[in-house]
Amino acid sequence: MALVRYFAAAQEATGVDQERRGEPTLGALRRAVAVEHPAIGGILPRCAVLVGGARVDDDAPLGSDDLVDVLPPFAGG
Repeated sequence: MALVRYFAAAQEATGVDQERRGEPTLGALRRAVAVEHPAIGGILPRCAVLVGGARVDDDAPLGSDDLVDVLPPFAGG
């Protein structure tokens, strides 16, 4: 199961800082997270979602050792 870490507003929306997920692809993970954590639905499309530190498309398979980071847009200057 992939380890998903949530940061900043994504963490606030899900109520957890990390969780293990068993979805087979990144797209399936995005859909399942939005269903299980409805509050993240508004920000998830704007989040950077990295698998192993890289951006991948929703068809990318997820393995048991994958680390998925959900990073909402950050303000700053």
